[in-house]
Amino acid sequence: MSQAVVRIADDRGGKIGVYVDRYQDLRTSGETVIIDGLCASACTIVLGKVPHDRICVTSHASLGFHAAWDYGDNGRPVPNPEATHMLYLMYPPAVRRWISERGGLTRRMIFLRGKQLQALYKPCYLNAQASAPKPAH
Repeated sequence: MSQAVVRIADDRGGKIGVYVDRYQDLRTSGETVIIDGLCASACTIVLGKVPHDRICVTSHASLGFHAAWDYGDNGRPVPNPEATHMLYLMYPPAVRRWISERGGLTRRMIFLRGKQLQALYKPCYLNAQASAPKPAH
C-alpha cells in the first residue's frame, strides 16, 4: 500500500470533469488525501471519489459547496441543475445530509469546517508521514 500523500490547501475548483478524472486517478493510486485549507467547488468531489478512510482534515480545512454552473451566451454564469444534482449525488450520505440541512446546493457558497467537518472526517496532521509505519532499514 502506498504511503504517499496529496495535500489540498488552496483549491478553488474548476471544471467538474477535470476533477472527476483527477480524483478517480487518486482513488486508484492508494494515496491519502490531506485537506489542509480551502477545497471549494469542484474540489469537493474528492469526498465522493476517494475512500473515506483515505481522507483526513486538519484544523485549517474548509470545504466550500455551491450549485454547478456554466457560462451562458452572454458570458455570465447560469445555473446547471443537472450537473448540480450529479454533484450532490457524488457526495457521501453524511455530507449530503449536511448540505440539505443548509438549503441544498445554491448560488451561495456554504462552508463545512471546524468541529462539524472534524465530526465527519478523521483528523490529520501536517506531518502525516510521522504516523505512517517507518520502512525497516
